[in-house]
Amino acid sequence: FFKGAAMGAADIVPGVSGGTVAFITGIYEELINSIQSISWKTLVTLKKQGLSAAWSSINGTFLLTLFSGILFSIFTLAKLISFLLVAYPELLWSFFFGLVVASVWHVGKQVKDWKAVSLIPMVFGIVVAWSLGGAAPAEVEATTINLFFAGCLAICAMILPGISGSFILLLLGMYGVVLNAVKTLDFALLAVFAAGCVTGLLTIANILAWAFRRFHDYTLLVLTGFMIGALDKVWPWKETISFRLNSHGEEVPLLQSNIMPGSYEILTGHSAYLGWAIISVISGFVVVLLLEQLGRSRH
Repeated sequence: FFKGAAMGAADIVPGVSGGTVAFITGIYEELINSIQSISWKTLVTLKKQGLSAAWSSINGTFLLTLFSGILFSIFTLAKLISFLLVAYPELLWSFFFGLVVASVWHVGKQVKDWKAVSLIPMVFGIVVAWSLGGAAPAEVEATTINLFFAGCLAICAMILPGISGSFILLLLGMYGVVLNAVKTLDFALLAVFAAGCVTGLLTIANILAWAFRRFHDYTLLVLTGFMIGALDKVWPWKETISFRLNSHGEEVPLLQSNIMPGSYEILTGHSAYLGWAIISVISGFVVVLLLEQLGRSRH
């Protein structure tokens, strides 16, 4: 449940992936395989062997507990995360920067056979994540069909370490719409979005389960590359190059570039909170180490 809550908290922040948290808490492959096991065969098992057998076949207790944690976190932390992104962005991004750096190290350790050719899938992952991170947000109308497909794309990104589902929503111009629906409990909008999420989740889980079975190390290397590429997006100090008006007529950043803490203070007139930022980075790194240690002790 608490691992799910951590995934939910990460998924709220544009630039951070719940898949990264699933990886460092040691449940990623079990999550993928459990979701992938949901198919028409589940209905056959339900009809022939009953509810208990069907529930066991999809690892139902694991999925229910995990997704309960994710939903609990999303609905309870949405306002807090929104506040921190505005009030203390440097410290929040620093924490997640440390978390992602440690995650790269953690996932990289799981590759069984490192060789020169290993750099190819890793570089591919870096380029994809880096390119997405540098893309300019669009403004897509929040129609029913657009919300459905936004859910499909966002959940696929959420399940991939290093690619943030929230950031995909930001690129589509849907982040504010969905976050506001969560905060105001707009169940009609959330139902359409959730239907898209379920569709996308079942699709990507099947692809990833197949990839892990056939190309385990190469899949890990691509996912490691995704996380390295994501470091560009979670760098704490940024210069806003241009702005755009959101759906509420508010001016929000459109294009940003990474800068050093000293330049950040000169350009913005705000403190870079460098000391606290370093502590936040270390805290993020330590969280990963503790979660890894917890995962070992449970095995």
